[in-house]
Amino acid sequence: MRSRSNSGVRLDYYQRIVQKVILSKQNPVTGLLPSSNELQHAWVRDNVYSILAVWGLALAYRKHAELDEDRAKAFELEQSVVKLMRGLLLAMMKQVDKVEAFKYSQSPKDCLHAKYSIQTGNTVVGDYEWGHLQIDATSLYLLMLAQMTASGLQIIFTLDEVCFIQNMVFYIEASYRIADFGIWERGDKTNKGIPELNASSIGMAKAALEALSDLNLFGARGGHASVIHVLPDEKVKCAAILHSMLPRESKSKEIDAGLLSIISFPAFAVDDVDLVRITRQTIIEKLQGRYGCCRFLRDGYKTVKEDPNRLYYEPYELKVFENIECEWPVFWCYLMIDGIFMGDREMTMEYREALNEILLNSPDGFKIVPELYYVPHDKVELEYKEPHSQERVPGGKIPQMWGTSMYILGCLLQESFLQVGELDPLNRRYCTEPKPDLVVQVAILAEDEEVQKALQAHDINVQTISQVAPIQVHPARVLSHLYSQLGKLMTSMYRRYHK
Repeated sequence: MRSRSNSGVRLDYYQRIVQKVILSKQNPVTGLLPSSNELQHAWVRDNVYSILAVWGLALAYRKHAELDEDRAKAFELEQSVVKLMRGLLLAMMKQVDKVEAFKYSQSPKDCLHAKYSIQTGNTVVGDYEWGHLQIDATSLYLLMLAQMTASGLQIIFTLDEVCFIQNMVFYIEASYRIADFGIWERGDKTNKGIPELNASSIGMAKAALEALSDLNLFGARGGHASVIHVLPDEKVKCAAILHSMLPRESKSKEIDAGLLSIISFPAFAVDDVDLVRITRQTIIEKLQGRYGCCRFLRDGYKTVKEDPNRLYYEPYELKVFENIECEWPVFWCYLMIDGIFMGDREMTMEYREALNEILLNSPDGFKIVPELYYVPHDKVELEYKEPHSQERVPGGKIPQMWGTSMYILGCLLQESFLQVGELDPLNRRYCTEPKPDLVVQVAILAEDEEVQKALQAHDINVQTISQVAPIQVHPARVLSHLYSQLGKLMTSMYRRYHK
C-alpha cells in the first residue's frame, strides 16, 4: 500500500474536522446546515461562511491529490458545496414574489427571509417576527456564488435561475440607501429593532455587484443569455456612501468587528488603502481583547448581565455591558486571513498563535472554535474595575461552525495548501492597487443632414448617423428598454410558481 505524504496526512486531518463539525450536520435533502443541534434553522450568512472551509478543502485536495481517493474526496467536497449553495438558492426562489415586491417598495415586509427550515427550505418565522432585512447576508451569498463559479463549480443550472440571480442584483443594488438590521440582525445598538444604514451591508453589496458584473453563471460553456449585468452607477454610489461612513458601522455603532469582512476577505470592498488601515486599526484598538474581538462597544449579547426576558434596552442601560462585552475568536480568524492576503507573516503568526491558545479540544481531539468567551458572574465587578484582567469562560455554540470554518481556511492558506488567488479567482484582493486614470471620449454625430449643415456653419464638421454605417447608433431610451428586459423571465416564473 502506498504511504501518504505529510501534506496528505495533514489534509486528511482537516477533512476529519470538516466532516465532524460541518458536513455531518448537512441535511441530505436540502443541503442546508442548522444553527445548532437544538435549533434546526438555516441562516443564510452562517451557511455561506460555514461552507467556505469545505470549498477551500476541495480546492486543496484538487491541487495536492496523490491518490485516486484524494480526487474522489475533492469531488465529494465540491458537491457538498454545490448542494448547500443550491439549497439556499431554492429556498430563496420560493420567495420570488418578495424579490419582485422589494425592488419597488424596499420595505422590510417584502424582503427575503434571513433563515429557513433545514428540512424543507421553507420559511420558519413570520415576516414581522424577525429582523429579516439583512442586505449583507444576501450579498455574501451572491459574492461567493460568483467566486465559486469562477473557480469552476457549476451552481446555476437553468436560465430561470440566471434570471432570479439577475433580479437579486436589482434587489441589493440600492443598498447605499436601504436601512437594514445588519450583520447581527437586531438593528441599532439598543436592540429596539430599528433598521440602520450599515457600512458592512453596503460594502458586501458593493463587492457582490462588482463580482457579478459581466459574469457568466454557466461558466465557460455559457452564452450571452447567462451573463449577469450590473449598472455601473449603482456600484459607484455604494462606494461613495461606504467611504463616507468608515470606520463607523452605523449611526449607533461607532465601530464593529464585522467590518473586517468588507475591508479584507471575502469582500475586499474598500479601495482606499489608508481607509482600510484606519478601519482595521480602530477595530484592534477598541474591540480586541485577550480572547478575540467583541462585536461592538456595549454589546450585551450572551453576557451574564443580559436579561433573557428582554430583547430591547434603553440607551442609558447599555452602560452595564461596558468592559464585559463577550469576545469572539472568529474575528482573530479574519485577522489571520487578512495577514495572509497582505503578505504580513508577522501578523499571520501573531493571530495563529493567539488562536491556538484559546481554541478548545473536541472529544475527538480536534481543535474547534467556540462562539465566544464571556466574563463569569463572580468576576464581573473585577472586570469592571480592570478591563481584560479576568479569565473568561467559553460560551455560546461550541463548536461554532462559522468560526471553525474560517479557522480551517486560514490554516490551509498559512500552510500553503491554498494560494490566495484560489480563494479569490476574481482578483478582488487587488482593489487597493493603483488604477489607470479613466479617460472618457465623446464622439459627436448629427442626427440628420439638416443638423449637420447647421453645425458646419459654426466650423464643426461631423458625420450623420447614416454615414457611420455599419455602426448603429440608437437613442438612450433604447438602452433603457433593453435594461428593462433583464431578468424578465422571473415574472413568468413567479406566475408558474403561484398557479
